[in-house]
Amino acid sequence: MAEEFNTEGMLDMYLFENEQLLEQLQETVLEQKDAECFDEDSINEIFRTMHTIKGSSGIMMFDNITAVSHKLEDVFYYLRESHPENVPHLELVEHVLEVEDFISSEMEKIRNGDSVDGDASDIIKNLDKFLDKIKNGMTEEGAELPPENVHEEPKQFYIAPVATSASRFYKIYITFFPETEMSNVHAYKTVYALKEIAEDLLYSPEDIISDESSAEIILEEGFRILLQAQCDEDEIRKIIGVGYDIKAVDIFECKAEEFLQGFDFGEQNMQIDLESSVEDIEARKQEAEEEGKEEKKPEKPQKPQIAPGDFVIKSKEPGKQKKLAKDKPKAEKASFISVNVSKMDQLMDLIGELVIAESVVLQNPDLKVPGLNLNSFNKAAAQLSKISTDLQNVIMSMRMVPLTNTFQKMNRIVFDVSRKLGKDIEFEMIGENTEVDKNIIEHISDPLMHLVRNAVDHGIETNEEREESGKTGKGKITLSARTEAGKVWISVEDNGKGLDREKILEKAKKQGLLDESKPEYSYKDKEVYQFITLPGFSTNEQITEYSGRGVGMDVVVQNIQEIGGTLDIDSTPGVGSIMSLKIPLTLAIIDGIVMETGSSSFVMETGVIKEFVRVTENMMIHEPNGDEYIMIRGECFPVLRLGKWYGLNEYQESVENGMMLILEVEDKKICIFVDRLIGEQEIVVKPIPSYIKKVKGLSGCTQLGDGSIALILDPGGLIE
Repeated sequence: MAEEFNTEGMLDMYLFENEQLLEQLQETVLEQKDAECFDEDSINEIFRTMHTIKGSSGIMMFDNITAVSHKLEDVFYYLRESHPENVPHLELVEHVLEVEDFISSEMEKIRNGDSVDGDASDIIKNLDKFLDKIKNGMTEEGAELPPENVHEEPKQFYIAPVATSASRFYKIYITFFPETEMSNVHAYKTVYALKEIAEDLLYSPEDIISDESSAEIILEEGFRILLQAQCDEDEIRKIIGVGYDIKAVDIFECKAEEFLQGFDFGEQNMQIDLESSVEDIEARKQEAEEEGKEEKKPEKPQKPQIAPGDFVIKSKEPGKQKKLAKDKPKAEKASFISVNVSKMDQLMDLIGELVIAESVVLQNPDLKVPGLNLNSFNKAAAQLSKISTDLQNVIMSMRMVPLTNTFQKMNRIVFDVSRKLGKDIEFEMIGENTEVDKNIIEHISDPLMHLVRNAVDHGIETNEEREESGKTGKGKITLSARTEAGKVWISVEDNGKGLDREKILEKAKKQGLLDESKPEYSYKDKEVYQFITLPGFSTNEQITEYSGRGVGMDVVVQNIQEIGGTLDIDSTPGVGSIMSLKIPLTLAIIDGIVMETGSSSFVMETGVIKEFVRVTENMMIHEPNGDEYIMIRGECFPVLRLGKWYGLNEYQESVENGMMLILEVEDKKICIFVDRLIGEQEIVVKPIPSYIKKVKGLSGCTQLGDGSIALILDPGGLIE
């Protein structure tokens, strides 16, 4: 039957599901890009993905997406049915990625509210040529081609029942997970997918799109389908298999007369025992049949017996979900819900304010009045602190997402750029499951893209150059991630030619970047390599599609600095380069040590502080140039006096009246001298306002319990 329905409520679900499918598609394709051909599982998976996108796009009436996905589905339908051996694999990979790019760009238009007007005619034409090419190779070998993969446009929903001797009849019962959102939309997609094989199709409840309340009925009572088709059960299960939304699919074949009875079968009072197993139900049914034979009742028309798949539901105890009897219990499945990131940010901000408010309450000067009995207050305060800490941990874990998707995008960039430049490059990912705050990932995607492109274009030599230099292996780019002391290290490493120190110095000299009072040989390698991060600096003589304009690396540094990160560059000529991003694990709440120097408060992240030490003057070493060192247990550490470093007033001069903090970052150690320690506290990280000039060694600020502002120290900036 034809239905009038509003697609507005389906749009978010359409975008969410197809985005997941396209990510899986790209991952599958890139994993097998270096293989000789796609394996059977991958071919089936890509076919199913395109089939699903085609169906959902047809429902939403996005004709260009439907057309291009159907054409790629044709290709993989042929591969699945014929198993040809003459398929150019890399060409096929490029076609799949081209379709993925097109659909992604169209979905971005949908997300932005723009018209879905992309022209897929060239892509479809290229896929037709590719399909003809592999088909011609097949027919030349004398093989028979499979039937065409015919797609019917979604014009009308009603399917006229035309039964033949080959027709088979099925009762289908679908159970959705209780947390499934918009289950009526999922039910509609299932029905739409079955249309391609159906001769007759009925379902209940009927108004699954126009009536939003049908979603609750489907979750409580299940979704029932009567299907007439010329196919077996396996073919049906391929179309409506168990997934992240469907908990179970029960399919029972029946006779034509049972099919015609619709959804009400047998005696009205007959019910299914939902608490028993299928074996028990069938055993009782067999016993009843045997008893009936023994009694030899007079022959008269009998009403059909109820089978375990019939749709008569017996109510269970209040509050329990209704379900069909199953032969074995399925494993519990994790439930998920999508939440807008802006709401997560708002919740994170509120929790930050809660932490600040908690500090204001617990450090209130009124509590320091002598003679107050605070036993009950302290118990309640301890409970409040525990709850707020647990709340922070939960929201932080909700915001943490793995770097897998970001790394996979880099895999795609390496593939595309290396193909265009004619370089043979393999890509390796290490630590892609490292979890980072969602906001951090959004800030590092562009910097990583620039670094990876530079590694492919600048770093890795051409195949001919590698042969001339005696390098036998492929060019290789390794993208790795690890966590250390509340920071995330993401490195882009290549085995190319490395950075040319002399060439960089020469370019820097031309641009007037060198200090005239400082000889060139006194510049450390890392200082020289940092020149390439300056705006307008490029050592490429020729401008290419990917480099040579002097933009990119400065954008990388700028984006990383916005989130309190740094870029470290290391290189060995002829061996390769390593570009390392050091970024905070999160931008939200950290555990910190509050300290004072003079009248100023500072906070240092707990993870980088290795030790607090009281020292004496005879442990100090004073150099003529003003540098200071201290000997602790036979080890020498450089000393940085925080008051002197920031030019503060009234700070402690004598080391015996203050406290030394030993910091360790990346195997580098330094002693920070402060006047006094205040204590440990959970710190809500706030960015330093943009109108304040960036100061080395500071990464942010926070509000303390007494309402004062404390500056958050960046240990990396102090050590460097």
